[in-house]
Amino acid sequence: MYITIKKKQIAIVLICFLVFLAGILMLTYRQQSAAVQTLAANTNWGLGFGENSKQPTGNASSAFLKQYNAYFVGAADKKVIYLTFDAGYENGYTPAILDALKKHKVKATFFVVGNYLNTSPDLVKRMIAEGHIVGNHTNTHPDMSKISDMASFQKEISAVESKFKEITGQDMKKYYRPPQGKYSVNNLKQANELGYKTIFWSLAYVDWYQDKQPTKEQAFEKLLPRIHPGAVVLLHSTSKTNSEILDTLLTKWEAAGYTFGTLDELSANK
Repeated sequence: MYITIKKKQIAIVLICFLVFLAGILMLTYRQQSAAVQTLAANTNWGLGFGENSKQPTGNASSAFLKQYNAYFVGAADKKVIYLTFDAGYENGYTPAILDALKKHKVKATFFVVGNYLNTSPDLVKRMIAEGHIVGNHTNTHPDMSKISDMASFQKEISAVESKFKEITGQDMKKYYRPPQGKYSVNNLKQANELGYKTIFWSLAYVDWYQDKQPTKEQAFEKLLPRIHPGAVVLLHSTSKTNSEILDTLLTKWEAAGYTFGTLDELSANK
């Protein structure tokens, strides 16, 4: 009698445990599915800021992105900045930007499109010679979230690779930034399958309108309070303001205790 009761108790406990485990697994599955659906629906990279000097949240988490070798921010406990520039075309300001980077011994990443490689090969060579990374910003700067098939995706990527190798004699490092931050889960998978790491950002400001450039004061108001540990900063090399403030901006960030890392270090540390 005692043995029978004990067996029943064990069976009940076991059943309860299995039900609890099934519930946990179902909840995890639903959360993951919801994350995928949210990311698939939201094809514009976006950030939510809280306190100044604290890391923002992205519309996809670091953990979710990491499974596709995608990144938007570094470690929250290290005052390291990863400086990146998008270069859709040359506007005459890149030499001053490179001068400021050289002065401060900062290595950045320049995400270039095919047009930039065609029109500014000497600047691309200078970037490489001075230790910067040149990343892939696609050949024609399309909305990549609307590209679903691998052949079309790869065409945008491989055209830049070919032009880069023709200019430099080197293979392009495999870092990719979606134009305008427009993406899909499928794009993340495609880039990963091609060996690329997708790089978003955790700090940027409106610096790309040529006829509406921010003042130096407006730039500092955006870029100084919101800098944070692990920041992946996106600036545009086409910006006159950026070319004028970069030396001072780097000085102010350094005075605040920040150092500068590379995307090689970011992806290795994550």
